Amino acid sequence: MSHANVILVDDHPLFRRGVAELLQDSDRFTVVAEFDGPAGVLERIDRTPPDLLLLDLQMHDSNGLELLQSIKAAHADIPVVMLTASDDPAHLMEALRLGAEGYLLKDTDPELMLTRLGAVLDGHMGLDEEMLLLLREGLRQQGETTDTHSTPAAAPADDRWYEVLTDRERETLVWISRGLSNKLIARELGISDSTVKVYVKSLLRKLNLHSRLELAAWVHNHPLPEVTPC
Repeated sequence: MSHANVILVDDHPLFRRGVAELLQDSDRFTVVAEFDGPAGVLERIDRTPPDLLLLDLQMHDSNGLELLQSIKAAHADIPVVMLTASDDPAHLMEALRLGAEGYLLKDTDPELMLTRLGAVLDGHMGLDEEMLLLLREGLRQQGETTDTHSTPAAAPADDRWYEVLTDRERETLVWISRGLSNKLIARELGISDSTVKVYVKSLLRKLNLHSRLELAAWVHNHPLPEVTPC
């Protein structure tokens, strides 16, 4: 198995060193650059894009979410996993909305962290059950604000919500709930990546959600009846 080149951005030296050593001691990751803040990160990525970027959510005098947005604007294909001490559903929701592929708490068990990061490289989501529960809470809070704010409505509460979906959209949703990336879903369904993107956009529109991870959390909490991907 080839090593994945990783860039690590975190302003806590001891934590950064610990994560770097954990990754270096594994058989899959090589830390090629470390930063204690956003300065220089984009220039380094422009010069040599990594296979994975690990990003602290809250750093001294800087916001990891702002850096995430800048990275995704220039390099949407680089997987970014947030490493954070924050279990605030709003932070999780915003990170996912901006395109993060994963969200891991800093106290995550080291072996589990390696497993989650490996899953992201394989095209799966970097969320565990705890983060899915946190995402559900974020969706609930979002739904509670729709009567007084102009944000998009939460996904429909109707028990037969799935009837607005086509068969292909339902199949796509099941694969999303199992953590597959667009590329892997395309392989399973025998269609192109671009067609999967069309289905995902349609699902987001019909269910009034913002990201594929919100879709995964929604179907995890409201399973589709007797749907098995072909």
